Amino acid sequence: MSGRLDRPPRAEHAFEVTPSGEAGLRRIFAVIDLLLDAVDEETLLPALFPALLRAVPGDSLTWSVRTPAGRHPITAPAGLFGPEALAGFFRHAPADSLFRHTDTGSGRPMRRSDLQSRTEYHRLGTYAEALRGAGAEYQLATAFPAGWARSGRRTVCLVVNRTGSDFADTDVEAATLLRARLSHGLDRLAPPVRLPADLTARETAVLDLLAHGLTDRQIGRRLDICERTVDKHLEHVYAKLRVHSRLAAATLWRTASTRL
Repeated sequence: MSGRLDRPPRAEHAFEVTPSGEAGLRRIFAVIDLLLDAVDEETLLPALFPALLRAVPGDSLTWSVRTPAGRHPITAPAGLFGPEALAGFFRHAPADSLFRHTDTGSGRPMRRSDLQSRTEYHRLGTYAEALRGAGAEYQLATAFPAGWARSGRRTVCLVVNRTGSDFADTDVEAATLLRARLSHGLDRLAPPVRLPADLTARETAVLDLLAHGLTDRQIGRRLDICERTVDKHLEHVYAKLRVHSRLAAATLWRTASTRL
């Protein structure tokens, strides 16, 4: 027996990360860091979209927020779809299998090529009306719960588009890793909006004007009531919202109003 310590034999299925795999993980961690550091959605999204397009490489993306009140798509780059293209897309969307997968299906990351051939894709109304013009020859889509709006639970549909080549299995894996992190991050940034159901129409009007920075006198002039009446309405509003100041009431109402 020799006096040296031999290196233990390598396990047959030892896991090794390739240099390209390490770079991919760094891009994924960059997205996660953004989600952990974010203080609000307004400042998060402009930084998040480029990071997502690096983590799941693509030419463009669509980030569509769905609430009980409707859909609110955002694209990177901005203006990827004009109003007519968007209207055409949603007109044909029910016949699009990838749309159905994210709208009513499981929403797990899925390539369009996993669902249909390119010939079938090119026959779709969604392709003719919108996706062809955006250069979306290949797509990878996922959907996930993403916090709450005033009208209820929100869902985000994320679609990454490419022109030249299809997405690899590693891209699907990256999207799978990010999906839960995106959902948790947005749940933190957009918690349930709990507003009392017994706010009167006049109290709601006062809150709207308060949230726009108007003084009691200005609110009174707008609503044709005296300052004392405005003050009385605010007393009732504070109690119902469980706040103790104009600033707190205005902030709560403004936050709720921007999350339809």
